[in-house]
Amino acid sequence: MTIQECYAALGGDYEEVLNRLYSEALVRKFIGKFSSDPSFQLLSDSLKAGSYEEAFRAAHTLKGVSQNLSFTKLYQSSHEITEALRTANYDLAVQLLPHVETDYALTCSAIQMFLGG
Repeated sequence: MTIQECYAALGGDYEEVLNRLYSEALVRKFIGKFSSDPSFQLLSDSLKAGSYEEAFRAAHTLKGVSQNLSFTKLYQSSHEITEALRTANYDLAVQLLPHVETDYALTCSAIQMFLGG
């Protein structure tokens, strides 16, 4: 799998991230580190525990990382849950979590396939 195929599989924009980071080597470096970022797990755990401030911080971080890496699909769903938490619409945030989980799993799966694992 090429890096362009990886981005297509995860619903991202490779040209956008390449314009932002300027080199394929940097893109590879940062997507390789994505799975070690604790934001998604913290979002999931915090939301399930009712720790909404912590869930908001985690969602906001996940949104930012997704935006910076041009993971468009994951960015969109993490943006939606961030806004639900920002406006204290906790029921909506809980309803949106499965969508974020799906997009996160898709992203991680594509990255894992790209990295050869």
